[in-house]
Amino acid sequence: MTEWTMDDVAARFSDAAYTAHRLPPVRVHGYFNSWSMFAFQVPDRYPDPDRLYRHMPPSPKAVELMLETMAWVQWLEVEQRHLIWMRAKQYEWQKIARRFGYCTKTAQRRWQRALQIVADHLNGVSMPVGVSNFEQN
Repeated sequence: MTEWTMDDVAARFSDAAYTAHRLPPVRVHGYFNSWSMFAFQVPDRYPDPDRLYRHMPPSPKAVELMLETMAWVQWLEVEQRHLIWMRAKQYEWQKIARRFGYCTKTAQRRWQRALQIVADHLNGVSMPVGVSNFEQN
């Protein structure tokens, strides 16, 4: 990919959020209870067809792309990072705007600006010295 666009960056962040959602839960090692094996009856051990299960775990390539994408947030300020991840997790614009105290249009503009900053870094475009990310908005 030679030229990164805001749409490409937004798609990568959405994929990274989806991959992070599909990762298995973290569990504390060293504690277990063997009684549960005896407590279940045979029909309880089979999966319930009405129960919704988590998605299959992501592939190693998907995890690697997620980690690469997560490194991109280092180029952003903390508020921009939260804005990017909330939108990648498909929060509604009204909830995002309420979280930051913006109107929805301002939240959208700041999200686009954050995407543009990441795209500029990926494309090798240099930013003016001494200018904050929010001052360019």
